Amino acid sequence: MRVAMIGTGYVGLVSGVCFSDFGHDVTCVDTNADKIAQLTRGEVPIFEPGLEALLAKNVAAGRLSFTGDLASAVAAADAVFIAVGTPTRRGDGHADLTYVYAAAREVAAALKGYTVVVTKSTVPVGTNREVARIIAEANPEAEFDVASNPEFLREGAAIDDFMRPDRVVVGVESERAREVMGALYRPLYLREAPMVYTGLESAEMIKYAANAFLATKITFINEIAALCEKVGADVKAVSKGMGLDGRIGNKFLHAGPGYGGSCFPKDTKALARIGQDHAAPMEIVETVIAVNEARKRAMVDKILELCGGRVANKVIAVFGVTFKPNTDDMRDSPSLTIVPALVGAGAVVRVVDPEGRKEGEALLPGVTWMEDPYEAASGAVAAVILTEWNEFRALDLARLAGAMAEPRLADLRNIYSPEEAARAGLAYVSVGRAPVGG
Repeated sequence: MRVAMIGTGYVGLVSGVCFSDFGHDVTCVDTNADKIAQLTRGEVPIFEPGLEALLAKNVAAGRLSFTGDLASAVAAADAVFIAVGTPTRRGDGHADLTYVYAAAREVAAALKGYTVVVTKSTVPVGTNREVARIIAEANPEAEFDVASNPEFLREGAAIDDFMRPDRVVVGVESERAREVMGALYRPLYLREAPMVYTGLESAEMIKYAANAFLATKITFINEIAALCEKVGADVKAVSKGMGLDGRIGNKFLHAGPGYGGSCFPKDTKALARIGQDHAAPMEIVETVIAVNEARKRAMVDKILELCGGRVANKVIAVFGVTFKPNTDDMRDSPSLTIVPALVGAGAVVRVVDPEGRKEGEALLPGVTWMEDPYEAASGAVAAVILTEWNEFRALDLARLAGAMAEPRLADLRNIYSPEEAARAGLAYVSVGRAPVGG
């Protein structure tokens, strides 16, 4: 099949590359000429494991190309995916649909023959019907259907998620559109990936409900962790005991400094606004948003308490600033709250992150970027683990302690055990467990 992918951000680029690997002819479209030139050279502007090699493979096979000419890409396509950004709108928490609707108008003008226009962007309930209205109004002669196909890609594991999904959700309202969407995803039939066909509104809601539920699981275990610290329980043991219950499951029960990233923050805010607009308040989701923000600030207090309440003119090494490992994404990362607070308290902050510097330099002014964690910890009064990159999972804690002026470790991802830290001579705090040393 012939596919046009409008937008080469994270979702659009990963989806376009993976569809081409299915054997479809894919043209990725973007208004950013520099990005198109970069992609044409085989350079990937985001960090996602395996993506650059998969892109090169499919470009070489002639199945994948990049262009700024939306009209030609759409005219030749059987399916056009809209995969542009839907950031949180300033002031009210709504998803900003400016780019989605602008893309719909451009697509409308370029349609030739029957085409399925597929919204891949995360959009509020009712957006696909508005996209259909816009296209019909802009081009009354257009022969098209609209489909909703939300993405469920985890940054750092996106290719595997696309190729081996838990499910593929497709909102359609005609048998013809359903057949096109089925043909696009036919390679997944051999892997027995469930195809969930719904109406447009249900598909839109599934995406928001799923992300809000996962954000709620994270926030719940973070609140349990805070209570564990007060009563002497170990949140890792509690999480394991909970997760073995098949009704609960063990995923997203890892206590930490709060969720971040491109999806959970904006999608929970958007769902809360949708609920308010329809007089069906999402009170649990609203509480999750507030608790998550408070969680990030509480981590600052934890670090300051470990350091005796004062960090002015003292060196603190921070390990990891992206919102999760295996990505360069800094959006709504807990580090964007925690690191500026440490800098504001007068600390000399040194940052080590395998992929975070490209975005982080602009977002985290006043810090020093370093490559080696032991060098960063030299003369420091504390080291802080914010992101559980593999590089930080096997540190020589004794060596780390020996490099520091005052051996302290704030392990906000619970990578190490209190016993390991004690043997290394580190004063140690983690999340949901009793501190060690002082």
